[in-house]
Amino acid sequence: MFYDHQAIEKKWQKYWGDHQTYKTENDTTKPKFYVLDMFPYPSGAGLHVGHPLGYIASDIYARFKRHQGFNVLHPVGYDSFGLPAEQYAIQTGQHPAITTQENITRYEEQLRKIGFSFDWNREVRTSDPSYYKWTQWIFIQLFHSWYNKATDKAESIDTLIQYFEQNGTAGLSAVQNDALNFSAEEWKNASELDKQDILLNYRLAYRAETTVNWCPALGTVLANDEVKDGKSERGGFPVFQKKMMQWSMRITAYSERLLQGLDKIDWPQPLKDSQEYWIGKSQGASVKFEVPATAHREEQEVVEVFTTRPDTIFGATFMVLAPENPLVEKITTPSQKTEVDQYIEETSKKTERDRMADVKNVSGAFTGSFATNPFTEKQIPIYISDYVLMGYGTGAVMAVPAHDERDHRFAKKFGLDIVNVIKNDIDIQEASYDSKDSVCVNSEFLNGLDYETAKTKIIGEIENRGIGHGTTNYRQRDAIFSRQRYWGEPVPVYYKDGMPYTLPVSALPLELPEVEKYLPTEDGDPPLGNAKNFAWDENNQKVVSTKLIDHISVFPMELSTMPGWAGSSWYFLRYMDPKNDEVFADKNLTDYWGQVDLYIGGSEHATGHLLYSRFWNMFLKDRGYINHDEPFKKLINQGMILGMSAFVFRIEGTNRFVSKNLATEYRTQKIHIDISLLNGASDELDIEKFKNWRPEFNDAEFILEHGKYLTEREVEKMSKSKYNVVNPDDICEEYGADCLRLYEMFLGPLEQSKPWNTQGLSGVYGFLKKFYNLYFDGDTFNVSEEEPTKEELRVLHSLIKKVISDIENFSFNTSVAQFMIAANEFQKLKTNKRKILEPFAILVSTYAPHIAEELWEKLGYSTSIEFEPFPVFDEKYLEQDAIQYPVSFNGKMRFKLELSADLSTKEIEEIAMKDERTISHLAGNSAKKIIIVPKKIINIVH
Repeated sequence: MFYDHQAIEKKWQKYWGDHQTYKTENDTTKPKFYVLDMFPYPSGAGLHVGHPLGYIASDIYARFKRHQGFNVLHPVGYDSFGLPAEQYAIQTGQHPAITTQENITRYEEQLRKIGFSFDWNREVRTSDPSYYKWTQWIFIQLFHSWYNKATDKAESIDTLIQYFEQNGTAGLSAVQNDALNFSAEEWKNASELDKQDILLNYRLAYRAETTVNWCPALGTVLANDEVKDGKSERGGFPVFQKKMMQWSMRITAYSERLLQGLDKIDWPQPLKDSQEYWIGKSQGASVKFEVPATAHREEQEVVEVFTTRPDTIFGATFMVLAPENPLVEKITTPSQKTEVDQYIEETSKKTERDRMADVKNVSGAFTGSFATNPFTEKQIPIYISDYVLMGYGTGAVMAVPAHDERDHRFAKKFGLDIVNVIKNDIDIQEASYDSKDSVCVNSEFLNGLDYETAKTKIIGEIENRGIGHGTTNYRQRDAIFSRQRYWGEPVPVYYKDGMPYTLPVSALPLELPEVEKYLPTEDGDPPLGNAKNFAWDENNQKVVSTKLIDHISVFPMELSTMPGWAGSSWYFLRYMDPKNDEVFADKNLTDYWGQVDLYIGGSEHATGHLLYSRFWNMFLKDRGYINHDEPFKKLINQGMILGMSAFVFRIEGTNRFVSKNLATEYRTQKIHIDISLLNGASDELDIEKFKNWRPEFNDAEFILEHGKYLTEREVEKMSKSKYNVVNPDDICEEYGADCLRLYEMFLGPLEQSKPWNTQGLSGVYGFLKKFYNLYFDGDTFNVSEEEPTKEELRVLHSLIKKVISDIENFSFNTSVAQFMIAANEFQKLKTNKRKILEPFAILVSTYAPHIAEELWEKLGYSTSIEFEPFPVFDEKYLEQDAIQYPVSFNGKMRFKLELSADLSTKEIEEIAMKDERTISHLAGNSAKKIIIVPKKIINIVH
C-alpha cells in the first residue's frame, strides 16, 4: 500500500485542531504531569531542523504520560519582546508588534506541521498586554517587598514600615544597599521624601546607580550574554562600561536559598555547577584598611576589603581597587590623575565578563595613595586594576602576591614586594609562586596553626580590634532590570519629587505607547521619551499627555522598559491559568499543577533565565501566591543538531577563488557559503549558482582542480549566519513530519550534539513504509482476529519493555532502533494479528503520531489513539520454552543441547550425561565434576 505521508499528516493535523484533541482540562481528580519546553523567541528566520530536537523529546514524553492516564499540561507560547524586532523597526519603521506577529505566525505554522501535542488554547505571548499586565504586577509586588533575614523570606514593605515606627533600625536584620541607623522617633519625623529614599534602600525592586554595558549605537544597556569581545552580539557595535541610574532586582537576597535549592532538583550536574559558581559563595572576613590624610586630601579614608584568606593579611603588600570604585576619585593624587583617568577610560571598553576571563594579562595604575596594613603597620600602595570588579565584595582587594596567582603577576609587573606568610612546614614547601623574589615572614601570631585554625584566630583578632568581622560573601550581583529600549514591558512607575512610585494595580496593564521613532530622543532619553501620551495623572489615575506634566498632579513616567528575562521568569505559572484577568493564576490551579515535572531546553540559560525564574518563584512563594519553592523539578539540556557547512577560498585582495586542495599555495580568506550552492550531496561547487548568489561574485574567477571547484566541508553549529541550515518544512514535504521526528531522535542521545545528514532520512522513511504495510495485504487493509503466536508475543513484549525503559530514561534513539527491529521481525513472521498490531500502533504513536492515528482509524476506531492505555509489559512472554545449552568439556564448547526451559538441574545433568556425544567425548572416563548454570551452560570436567 502506498504510504502517502502528505495526505495523512494534513488530515490528522486538521483533525487535532477541529477536535481540540490536546486541549488540557483542569481536572484535579486526575494525576497531573507538566511537560514544558523553554520559551522560544520567534525570529524572522523561522525554525531550522536543530530547533525541534527538544520539542520532539518533550512531545514524546507528554504523549507517553497521556497514555499512562495522566492529565498532561504541555503548552506553548512565545518570548516575544526583544532587541531584534526593535532593530528591524529602527531600520524599516515597521512597528515591532507587526514583525513579531509575522514571526509568530511563521513559527506556529512550522510547529503545527511537525505535529506537536501542544495545548494551543493556553498559548501566551510576553508582548501581549493581557500577559505583561501580570509581569508588571509582579514588579509592583517586588517593589513593595523587603527581605527579612530574621524570617529568611520576603515580606510586605508595610511590615518594615511598622518596624521602623516601633524600633527604627535597632535590631533590624534586613538585606539592604547601605547600612542605615535611625530611631523610631527620627523615622516618624522624617519627610515623605526621606522615608521613600530610606525604603528604596530595602525594596526588592530598587533604583540605584549601577555600572552597565552601554552600547551607544544601539542606544541601550545590554546584558552580559548580549556582549561578545567588547561588542554587541546584535550588530557588532562597541560596548562600554558606564554608570547609570537603573532598576535592579535584589536577587542577592536569595543567594543562599538558590544555592541550597540545587540539592532539591533533578538537573544536570554541569548546570548546577554553573549556578553554584555564578552565586559564588565564599566565607572569610571583611577588613578595614585606613588611608591616612595627605597634603592634598585632608580627611582620612577607609578601604574595606573582603578576603577569603584573612590569615595571609601579614603578606598583603599592596591594595587594588576596581577602576569604578568611588574611592578612586577621592584618593588619587594630582600627579597620578592623568594616568588613572586614562586607565579608567580604557577599562570602560571592557565588559565585566571580559575582565573576568582575562586571567593572564594584568594591567593597572597607581593612585598615588597608601593604606596602612593593620597587622604589619606598613604603608602599602593602592593601585587600580580591571581584574578587580566593583560588584564582587567591596570592589577592593588586599593583594597577597605570594599566595595569589594574579596578585603575583601584578606585583612582578609593577615591582612590588612579595612576602610569604609562613605558619608551618607546608607553608614553607608551598610558599610562593616565585620564592626567589619573596621575603619570608614567620608570623608568631599564627605560627604552627593549620589553615582553618589560623583563619578562625585571625578573624577573632580582627573583630577584637574593631577593624572588621567574619562574613559570608557571594559573587552574584543584583540583576539589572531596565533597558533603554522600546520593545519591552513598560515599568509601571512614575516620579514625584524624583522619587519612584508604582502605579495602582487597577491601572494595569500599562501599555506601550505609540512613538514616531524607535531611537533615543535628542536629549538621550530612551525611545519611550518620544511618546506624546506617557505621563501619569495622579488625581484621575490615568495616563495622559506629556504636555500636562506639572510635577503637582501630573508626573513623568519611567522611560526604560523591562529586560527580556522579565516575562520569561514566570510564564510557566501563567500556562496554568492563561485567561484569568483577576489574578496571574488561580491558587487552586498553581497548587494542582505545581512544579514543572519535565523541562527541556538549552544549557546556555543556566545563569540567566533559570536563575531568575528560581528567584521569582521563591519570591512568589514567600508572599503566599504559590506553594512550591522551585519551579522546575527535572530539567534536561538537549544537545545541538550540527550542520555541515561549506567554505570557499578567496585569494586575498582579489575576486579569484581557488579550489580546496590548491588553497595552501595562496594567501586565502575562508568564506562560508550556502550549502544549496553545492552539486547534490557532493563537495563540488555549482559555479553558476555561486555567481548568481550575490552581486559581488558575478565576475568571480576560479582556479579549478581536475576541472572542478571543490569546497571545504566542516561540521559546526547550525546557524543562518553559517548558511548551513536545513528547513524542516522541506523535510516534512519530502519525507513527512513523522520521519523528521523519528530521525531527530534516532541521531543519538538527546543530551549530545550530533551532525545532521539528510541522506539518513531514507532509512527511517523506509521503516515507516514497512510499518504501514504490516497492516495491509497489497492495497487492502488486512488485520486478522487470530490469536498471536508465542514468537509474535515475544517480539511485541520485548518492544514494550524496551520502549517503556527508553522513554523513562530519555533514551529515545534506541527506541527508534527497536521499532525497526520489531517491524523487520513482524514482516518475517507475516504478522497481521490485531492483538499485535494495535499495541504496536500505540507504541509508535508517541514518536510518529500521524501514521499511528491513520492506522488506528483503519483498525476501526472513531476516537484518537492519543488516550489509549499504554501497552503493559508481561515478563512471561519473554520466557523461552527451550534453551540451547552449550556443552563444554574442560571449558571447551563441543556441541549444543536443546532442553526444555523448565527442567531441574538434576534432570539437565541426567539428559546431558546420557547423550551419545557426551559418552563419545568422555571416551570411557568418568566425569569428575559437572557444572550447570540453569539456562546458560553445561561444563563437564574430566
